[in-house]
Amino acid sequence: MSELYPLSEKYLDFLEHDAPVEFLEGTTAAGKTTVGIVKFMLKVAESEKKMHVIASKTTGICEKNIIQKDYGLLDVFGDLVKYNGNGDRDNKIPHIKYQTPKGEKIIYILGYDNIDKWKTALGSQFGCVLIDEINTASIAFVEEISTRNDYLMGTLNPDDPNLAVYEEFINCSRPLEKYKKDVPGEIMEQLNSEEKPGWTYWFFSFYDNASLTLEDIEKKKLAAPKGTKLYKNKILGLRGRATGLIFANFDRKRNLISKQEAKKLKFIQFTAGLDTSYSSQSNDSIAMTFMGITEDKKLIYLDEEVYNNKDNKERPLAPSDTAIKFVDFLEKNRKNWGLARDVFIDNADQATITELKKLKRQRPNLYNFINSYKKVLILDRILFVQTWIESIEGVFYYVVDTCKEHIKELELYSWKEDKDEPEDANDHTINSSQYAWIPFRKIIGNYKEKK
Repeated sequence: MSELYPLSEKYLDFLEHDAPVEFLEGTTAAGKTTVGIVKFMLKVAESEKKMHVIASKTTGICEKNIIQKDYGLLDVFGDLVKYNGNGDRDNKIPHIKYQTPKGEKIIYILGYDNIDKWKTALGSQFGCVLIDEINTASIAFVEEISTRNDYLMGTLNPDDPNLAVYEEFINCSRPLEKYKKDVPGEIMEQLNSEEKPGWTYWFFSFYDNASLTLEDIEKKKLAAPKGTKLYKNKILGLRGRATGLIFANFDRKRNLISKQEAKKLKFIQFTAGLDTSYSSQSNDSIAMTFMGITEDKKLIYLDEEVYNNKDNKERPLAPSDTAIKFVDFLEKNRKNWGLARDVFIDNADQATITELKKLKRQRPNLYNFINSYKKVLILDRILFVQTWIESIEGVFYYVVDTCKEHIKELELYSWKEDKDEPEDANDHTINSSQYAWIPFRKIIGNYKEKK
C-alpha cells in the first residue's frame, strides 16, 4: 500500500500494533479511515473465523466511505475481494467475499440505523468488526456487537463527549506512551473511564497523513473559520457538539487562566452560588461555585464542587448534608481567596436554605444565605456571559483551569433543536454561577442596562 498511499511512521506503528480493541479519532483528512481499512483487512486475513463485519450508519454510506472510495477497500485489495451489494444466493445480506491464505472470508456490511436488520444479522460470533463513525452508532448496537468479536476497531469524528459510547467504550482506551503527546490535553482528560487491558486509543491529525503536503494542510485549515466549533471539531480534532452551542465563542486558550495567574489579580468582590438537585435518577447535580470580580471589571470563576446523587445511591446527599458541604466550601475559599459574605442559593430549594440558616444558628458562620434573583431572564444571562467571554471591548470572563466541570458545561451547553431556548442539561455550574454574579453584574465588563 505504501507505494499507492505513503504512510507516516505513526501509521506504520498502528498497522503493526496488536490490540483487541482500537479507536481512531482525529481531525478531518487525517487518513484514519483509509489506513484503518487496511489494518482491518489484515486482521481478517489472520483470523481463524470466517465471518466478519463492517458497519456504518447505512450500507450506502459504507459503500461511499469505505468500499468504493479512492484508496478504499476495492482500490487497495483489487481482485482479492468481491462486493455483493445485494447479497447472493447463499447470503442475502450485503457482503464482501475476501480471498486470503486461510481461505475465503465473508465480511457482512451492516447499517446500524435499522435495528431490525442488524438484530437479524447478529446471531453469530465474528472474527473482526469495524464500526465506522462509532460515535453516531446506536449504543445498543455497539453493546451487542462488542460481545461478538475477537477484534474491534472503531473510527470516529469529534462529537458530543456526553454520548454514552464515550464513557462505555472509547474512554476506556489509552494511547501508547510514544504517542501520548499527540493527544490534545482536553481529550486526554476525557479518557478517564476504567481502563480495559490492551484497548488502544489513536489520535491522528493532518500531519500524520503523509499523502498531504503542507500546502494541502493549510488549505484544509482555511476551510473552517477560526473560533467556530466547526474549526474546533474538524481542524483541531477536539470533541464537542458542532452546532447549537450557546457559548460557541468560549476558547480555552483565551478564557482559561491558572490559579497562579488568578492570584496576581486584584479582587474587589467575591461571591458564591449554589444550585441543587437531589435526584438519584438523573445527571442533575448539586453545584457549588465561587467567583471573584477584579478592579478592572473581570469576572473570574475560581472554584467549584459538584455532587451527584446518581453516583451516590447508597448514601444520597440530603439538604442538611449540602448545607454542611457548602459552608465548608465557602470557608475553604475564604482562606484561599477572600470572604464572600453574601452567597446565593436557588430560590426553588427552600429546604436547603432552611438547613443553611439552621446550621448558622447551631454553628455560627460569616455568611448571609440569600435567595437567588431570577428576574434577569435566561436569555439575558446568556447574552451577558457571551459578551464577557469575548467582545470588541475585551475579555471579561475567565475560568481557572482546574474547574473541569464548568469548562465542560461551557463547551456543551446548547440550544434546543425545536425552540429558541436552552436545553435543560449541562447547566448546573452555569446556573450556580449565574446566581453568584447576577447581583454584581453592574460592576462586570461594560455594563449597560437592557430595556
